[in-house]
Amino acid sequence: MKQEVIKELSTPDLTERLEEESKQLVRLKLNHAVSPLENPNKIRAYRRTVARIKTEIRKRAMEATNKS
Repeated sequence: MKQEVIKELSTPDLTERLEEESKQLVRLKLNHAVSPLENPNKIRAYRRTVARIKTEIRKRAMEATNKS
């Protein structure tokens, strides 16, 4: 998921998306441990997406505290 798409989502949508992406990342890691994935770069992509979402959530939280 691109950063531009993440910025457009609302905060509740981001938290929901974070849960989904995290679950998918865990599934991929587990499947890769059992039998090698066809494309192990998917794990890297999901990990980076989770990081991007967490960064955006943190950024919004910091902006909210600075405004208060």
